Amino acid sequence: MKITKENLKLAVKENILTSDQADELIAFLKSQPNIGPIFDFTHVLYYFGGLIAIGAMTLFMNLGWESFGGWGIFFISLIYAGVGLKLTNHFQNKGHAIPAGICATFVVALTPLAIYGLQQAFGFWPDETAYNEYHRYIKWHWIYLELGTLAIATVVAWKYKYPFLIMPIAVTLWYMSMDLTAMISGGDITWELRKLVSMYSGILMLGLAFWVDVRARKTADYAFWLYIFGVMAFWCGLSAQNSDSELSKFIYFMINVFMIGVGVLLIRRVFVIFGALGCSGYLGHLASSVFEDSWLFPIALTAIGLFIIYLGIIWQKNEAAITERARSILPIQIKELLDSKVV
Repeated sequence: MKITKENLKLAVKENILTSDQADELIAFLKSQPNIGPIFDFTHVLYYFGGLIAIGAMTLFMNLGWESFGGWGIFFISLIYAGVGLKLTNHFQNKGHAIPAGICATFVVALTPLAIYGLQQAFGFWPDETAYNEYHRYIKWHWIYLELGTLAIATVVAWKYKYPFLIMPIAVTLWYMSMDLTAMISGGDITWELRKLVSMYSGILMLGLAFWVDVRARKTADYAFWLYIFGVMAFWCGLSAQNSDSELSKFIYFMINVFMIGVGVLLIRRVFVIFGALGCSGYLGHLASSVFEDSWLFPIALTAIGLFIIYLGIIWQKNEAAITERARSILPIQIKELLDSKVV
């Protein structure tokens, strides 16, 4: 749970804390360097402005920049990157962690554009593809842009250590999985192959996210963006698979139920959201196809829902004992990770 001022006021009212202790605790929490972003107007402005700037150099890049030529694109990118680094250091020195992380991410987002300009300048670009197609189409020659982006992102993330810097790394890894497939298959990447690659690359990214989560359990939340893009890649690839039998559809449903459980365990909402979407899709399939003319189906579904609520009540009564027994068999690193996510 999140601790609010209202929580502390109630603790003071119940004589659990003194008023001075509550004020000191608030000051201590605000002073912590790893405090994450919160949903207020200031942070919305930070991210909205940052995403506009990043999008301008990535998703919304148009053909107008081609008129600058390869060298022009490269040196303009370097100038933008220099400004981004200057702002990063300025905000970091002022203690503004969120703007500093966004500006550092802006520098990383410029990397593929700079590499593209450099390749154009030296005549290494293999076809007539323009940079504005980088985020739209799968091409084998994007690999050089992606490798360079991963290299720069690793260096910048190592130096500044802001969790938001993992976002471009996660996106680039997703892009790279598709482009590597195009390279291996000789450019003949079918829809079926795309679905499989998305699903398996998502599994690999989730494995990486969990590893990062365990390693960084005592610092900042560096796994956040890896979990998001890993779940998106896996779930989209899984949901797009052809399922000709009711058994395969039921297995899909159980995988989504498992995702919800993982999300609750790791306190990662992205698992719960996509898992709930998958479960809803399966129940919709049952209602519209399998039990289309059955008046018992809504009644049975209601009974199942109420039974699940009852299970929740039982779980709440015995949660402490069950959790303690289950965690006793886990490795110490996993126990510390889970303990860091609950109060």
